[in-house]
Amino acid sequence: MVYELRTYTAVPGRLPELLHRFQTITLGLWEQHGIRPVGFWTVVIGESNLRLYYMLAWDSLAEREVKWTRFMSDPEWLSRRAETERDGPLVASFANTILEPTAFSPMS
Repeated sequence: MVYELRTYTAVPGRLPELLHRFQTITLGLWEQHGIRPVGFWTVVIGESNLRLYYMLAWDSLAEREVKWTRFMSDPEWLSRRAETERDGPLVASFANTILEPTAFSPMS
């Protein structure tokens, strides 16, 4: 099992719209594509309260490649994302990291 930690920095003032998009659009499409979220977090105290952190679980990097590619090219996702960004992008920047649990991790 590998985990993907993704960090999105929202455009100032647009984090609520980004969260709404995940809750009402993205999660349903991920379910259709077999993408498994582990959790979502926003910052209460820290470097930036414009950030959304979330983690996805993958059986392998090969699974990630297939499912993420399908999701990112899904016509419904492309259309719905465009609708939510008609007034400009919601995300200013993003980063992702692929993580593997250590032998002593409760997740291993």
